[in-house]
Amino acid sequence: MTHGVRVGIGYDAHCLVRDRNLILGGVTIPFEKGLMGHSDADVLLHAIADAVLGALGRGDIGRYFPETDPRIKDMSSLDILKYVGGLTESAGGRIEWVDAVVIAQRPRLAPHMETMKDNIATALGIGRDMINLKATTTEGMGFPGREEGIAAEAVATLVFDSSGGDE
Repeated sequence: MTHGVRVGIGYDAHCLVRDRNLILGGVTIPFEKGLMGHSDADVLLHAIADAVLGALGRGDIGRYFPETDPRIKDMSSLDILKYVGGLTESAGGRIEWVDAVVIAQRPRLAPHMETMKDNIATALGIGRDMINLKATTTEGMGFPGREEGIAAEAVATLVFDSSGGDE
């Protein structure tokens, strides 16, 4: 690809469990449960990383950070996002836009959104004005509504001005 725009989507979900910190967007949020996972289980950052990797045409984060790898045990997902940002740069692309939504019945996330945005912008090396974050409930429906887990969806738009984007 010599020039062009690519869009990728990402999705992630993890179970809520006791005795884990709840980390979303790189922020530790006060809550009685956290997300189960091999890394810090930050569903928001995982969904964004997968969206960027999708736009790059490079699979998903499991390809680079498999759950079976002991080196990533409890790893910060901000490091995963930094890695994905580096892949974008080396492929000759730049991230133009990230839009993401966290799907959770509780806790209330609005007070943490600006810090999440700052963390994501820093990790990806983009301006915070290139990121939109939202949170929604499912009004009691499904696993998020029953507070069994939290999910996130993301879309990333990348622009390539030179060769890159394919592996």
